[in-house]
Amino acid sequence: MGSEGLSYAAAGVDIEAYQRVLERVKPLIAATHGKDVAVGVGPFAGLYKLPGGGHLAASADGVGTKIKVAIAAGRHRGIGVDIVNHCVNDIATAGARPLFFLDYFATGRLDPDVFTQLIEGMTGACREAGCALLGGETAEMPGMYALGDYDLAGFIVGMVEPGAHRAPIKAGDVLIGLPSSGLHTNGYSLVRKVFEDVPPSRAFPELGRPLEDVLLEPHRSYLEELTHFRWKGAAHITGGGILGNLPRCLPEGLGAHLKKAAWEVPPIFELIRKRGRVADDEMYGTFNMGLGMILVVDPGDVPDGARIVGEVVRHTGPDRVVIR
Repeated sequence: MGSEGLSYAAAGVDIEAYQRVLERVKPLIAATHGKDVAVGVGPFAGLYKLPGGGHLAASADGVGTKIKVAIAAGRHRGIGVDIVNHCVNDIATAGARPLFFLDYFATGRLDPDVFTQLIEGMTGACREAGCALLGGETAEMPGMYALGDYDLAGFIVGMVEPGAHRAPIKAGDVLIGLPSSGLHTNGYSLVRKVFEDVPPSRAFPELGRPLEDVLLEPHRSYLEELTHFRWKGAAHITGGGILGNLPRCLPEGLGAHLKKAAWEVPPIFELIRKRGRVADDEMYGTFNMGLGMILVVDPGDVPDGARIVGEVVRHTGPDRVVIR
């Protein structure tokens, strides 16, 4: 490893390039939207109007190169949990109750044991979320995937009940952080680069358990907490980290100030930062850093024991999210 620190882009994932391409194609996408599309590309879930005032919320996502870690370890059940919970969290930010989920599984050659583990993980997570695994697609594509490799994507639809309403977000609202279970499903191209010469069974003292156990910790679901909190906006901290995702739930003209000392960053993130010599901005722009969901809450609605990590402010500088 050279003297220069690692970055997500250097590991092969350029989020800024993706954003530029997305801006280019947004007009093409918007041209397909009729009067029934309430929310399109941008937030964590799209919203489609229903007769009677309710909305369907929908989202699609993948697990990414965390699958490579699962393949190396021979442990796949958690990947099934990951994909469901990631999708559930996305539509939960719209206040939606999950209705049904579908999966797309592609591989070079179907391994019954791997597929069974994935289905066990997905069905278990679907039961926890109260949604049906309605169907999916299983594709064998020799020549497209190396033997042993696979990919997994998920598609979810939920219901936002008629009359559901949230007060507008304003400067002075507070930010509540909900802890992550670890890396969740993002940043693994960089993580794998950082640990490329490390046996996955190695136990780092600061982690207290084998590295593969930490890297394969399943993505947490926040559905129950979002059901019981009174909140105005919610940001699911996935690809793009805190810096990229928190602004997605804030209106134009508003930003956020967060205090690093307000929450505990799990040891895995500090280990990644040190081993990869990853800059702080890169860490906060790639990983959840211990906060898997950030809620915008009125100061008068903060529940007892909640972790306040910052506040909403008027956006006057170049950065919408400032972390000090």
